Amino acid sequence: MIKYILSLFIAIAISGCAYTSSTQNGAVGVQRKQFMTLSASSMQKGATQAYSGILAKAKKEHKLNVNKKTLKRIRNIAKRLIPQTKVFRKDALKWKWEVNLISSNQLNAWCMPGGKIAFYTGIIDKLKLSDGEIAAIMGHEISHALREHGRERASQSSITTTGLALISSYYGLGKVGSSLAQKAIDVTLTLPNSRTHETEADRMGVELAARAGYSPYDAVNVWKKMSKLSHGAPPEILSTHPSNETRIKDLQVYAKKVNPLYLRAKK
Repeated sequence: MIKYILSLFIAIAISGCAYTSSTQNGAVGVQRKQFMTLSASSMQKGATQAYSGILAKAKKEHKLNVNKKTLKRIRNIAKRLIPQTKVFRKDALKWKWEVNLISSNQLNAWCMPGGKIAFYTGIIDKLKLSDGEIAAIMGHEISHALREHGRERASQSSITTTGLALISSYYGLGKVGSSLAQKAIDVTLTLPNSRTHETEADRMGVELAARAGYSPYDAVNVWKKMSKLSHGAPPEILSTHPSNETRIKDLQVYAKKVNPLYLRAKK
């Protein structure tokens, strides 16, 4: 009976998922099919609200767009990158893009659904980023939004959470057993998918940068710098991100692949 119930749940879950690819392949050939159960509009609405809240908090703390020179710098880089997004999805040109700078020591930058970008001063200052290296990071973050990785993760979470609840309820696993079941799901499903998302964003990001006239090899430099700051990082099998070594090797391959696009853009 338990096999029947679980099989039925899985069949219902899978049949309810819309498999699609949110982007065109591009020169780097990202073509994995994704399953989405949540609407893009709902994710963008939520992102817009969240972004407004983060900016309001930063402004209240006098941390929003304080360094005008750096702000202008990242916005100029964005102006070169954003037109290239049409290679992966033409509708991205119609997004209401925003680029803002938050004063913080965090080594962080991100792009929410719909093109809501934030850079933290810490990542620029501590890594002493060149324009090309900023473009590499920004291209990576933009690629997450283009690929709708957030919507994909949210869709997957709704499936796995429901499945875990059913299994825990049926077997009466209790708090410890439920926690172990969650770890099994994480290691088997969630973490590998997260690493896949990072790799896709890396590859798409170097293409965006190359097409915008920035050397794709700047992405390799970024992760060499990052690796010097990440001693004692968890093993790749337990991490949501590829190891720095794995990442650098993959980026070297794809930087070489898109370098002709960079040379063409520089003419």
